[in-house]
Amino acid sequence: MIDHAILDAGLGDSDDDFDEAFEAFDEQLPENRYLDRELSWLAFNQRVLELAEDDTLPLLERANFLAIFASNLDEFFMVRVAGLKRRIVTGLAVPTNVGRQPAEALADISAAAHTLQVRHADVWTREVKPALEDLGIRVITWRSLSDDERATLYEYFQQQVFPVLMPLAVDPAHPFPYISGLSLNLSVRIRNAKTGREEFARVKVPPMLPRFVPVQTEGDEKHYLPLEDLISNNLGDLFPGMEVLDHHAFRLTRNEDVVIEEDETENLIQALEAELLRRRFGPPIRLEITEDMDDVTLGLLIRELDITEQEVYRLPGPLDLRGLFGLAKLDRPELHYTPRVPTTALAFQPAEQNGRADIFAAIRKEDVLVHHPYESFATSVQAFLEQAARDPHVLAIKQTLYRTSGDSPIVEALIDAAESGKQVLALVEIKARFDEQANISWARKLEKAGVHVVYGLVGLKTHCKLALVIREENGMLRSYSHIGTGNYNPKTSRLYEDFGLFTIDPQVGKDLTRLFNELSGYAIEKKFKRLLVAPLHLRKGLLRLIDKERRNAVAGRPSGIRIKVNSMVDEQIIDALYRASQAGVPVDVWVRGICSLKAGVEGMSETIRVRSILGRYLEHSRIFMFANDDDPQVYIGSADMMHRNLDRRVEALVRVTAPAHLSQLEDLFDLAMDESTASWWLGPDGVWVRHSEAPDGAQLADLQERTMARVVRRRRTRVAR
Repeated sequence: MIDHAILDAGLGDSDDDFDEAFEAFDEQLPENRYLDRELSWLAFNQRVLELAEDDTLPLLERANFLAIFASNLDEFFMVRVAGLKRRIVTGLAVPTNVGRQPAEALADISAAAHTLQVRHADVWTREVKPALEDLGIRVITWRSLSDDERATLYEYFQQQVFPVLMPLAVDPAHPFPYISGLSLNLSVRIRNAKTGREEFARVKVPPMLPRFVPVQTEGDEKHYLPLEDLISNNLGDLFPGMEVLDHHAFRLTRNEDVVIEEDETENLIQALEAELLRRRFGPPIRLEITEDMDDVTLGLLIRELDITEQEVYRLPGPLDLRGLFGLAKLDRPELHYTPRVPTTALAFQPAEQNGRADIFAAIRKEDVLVHHPYESFATSVQAFLEQAARDPHVLAIKQTLYRTSGDSPIVEALIDAAESGKQVLALVEIKARFDEQANISWARKLEKAGVHVVYGLVGLKTHCKLALVIREENGMLRSYSHIGTGNYNPKTSRLYEDFGLFTIDPQVGKDLTRLFNELSGYAIEKKFKRLLVAPLHLRKGLLRLIDKERRNAVAGRPSGIRIKVNSMVDEQIIDALYRASQAGVPVDVWVRGICSLKAGVEGMSETIRVRSILGRYLEHSRIFMFANDDDPQVYIGSADMMHRNLDRRVEALVRVTAPAHLSQLEDLFDLAMDESTASWWLGPDGVWVRHSEAPDGAQLADLQERTMARVVRRRRTRVAR
């Protein structure tokens, strides 16, 4: 246990004193005090899989969770596993956060991922697929088709599929073809009828065609044939004069993590475009095959792709269940979640039923805290920027863009503002993973319209979610600010849970003005008044806030810490929470994904509770609450507790001050941590346990449904008045 009196005596006013005091006392904490971050991520995806296994959820939503699991796992291999392999290949064998060597970590990941992928396939084949069949939605095989159905599908094959297929032979004149990442392929063994010689060929399943081909049926039933099944049963058309001996599906995952060497002079867009081309040819990191693949074909793939046995995943078909995203969109309302239409935030509701709200007038009246997707993005954030674009009194708009949709009204508003003569600055983060190409396109479109486009600071990703509108009012300039926890993306705002704060607070306006100036300049140097900004000040600011709670607890004053994030990985933050817990501070951590913190461990983290909530919406907001001797300090913003967010990104948290907003956030946390709310609990052994049923078998409350009900109730209360 930590001697808090000695620790406090060692704390000075400077950052160096602060760091040295904690470094000395962190040595007293157990060495094995963290959970493996990669295995913790796999545990997160297991929670997604458990939703697919939940027979109380609507059936097509379960299919959708199967697709989400598959998509998540693809990205994990392309980025995290690829990173570990890169360390080994380059000789930079840096240990993991729990001291494991990369090779050992890869072995652990392989074992856990194999188990999860087999379980994932079983959920589809043994649970969801049969349940869909009972309701008239059948994914069938070629063998089960009637002659008439085969004839109809053969015509579709000839007209829509055959022209885009590209069979590639492998022989002395044709080297083994390049296999693109995440592509679904057929390996085909054929025999030349004249020479009797056996050959190998590869056929890529066209990704631009529907994965599940509709089969015409009578009545209300819907039948679908996997595209690879249609192709594999018509291979004779691709290899005339050859005898098709065997065929199997396989799928390759490649390293697709982008690494860019930035310097002060290079054109960042050109560097990124070149790296995106290289991404297509990243080294293989996973080979998925159907369980019936023969050893001869598998041996050829392993040899030609230069992949190890450990990286081979033999699975019951079909491979690549991301295709279920399409199936999950079927128009069967009774098999989906009940539709929920976001309501307009109370402050932004127009005075007249069919009128248009004055967003600026509402913000002048009071700070506005909007909770998406329960409250509409379109009638808040989007309306704010669109009104700014057409308002003749608005002189300037400044905004960060990390990810946005392909037909973004946000981008269109910025273009409209620039074309009407306003000064517009867009800080576009073109290094947003897997959205790089889209962001390059939008950056160029903005530039053509006269928007001042900048790409942030060398070596840092700009991840903060900020918008600043400068408006002339009565001969004075007023700043209207928006700081959010989520991206300026109208599409994902319907699925992602996030908060956004609108304010005319002059100090926030000054902070944002200086931050935008520094982002479009050279560096972030100074501290801010109402913001905590990474990479220079956010970590230290949070550590001081956490330690203040520790000191309050030691002194017998009210204390408490509540943190909601996507990931909790950073060792300094975790150690600070351990120190606070050992002083008796009650600590609640609400995390969606990775959590390296060990909760409820005797003598180390007994007062720490960790919960995770997954559901129809993706929990995405970040909230930091500190009791502060009954004078709450509460922040929201863009930062997760990871090294990259605290050290290698520009992040911003804003302090929330309105009493009503503080109560709203406190109530949300109370609901999340309540034992009557469905959630996963992290145990001292590092295992997540789902709590979804009461002792009497009744379903526990759904936090997201309750939150929606609260928002609707607030609106009805106002209407009644």
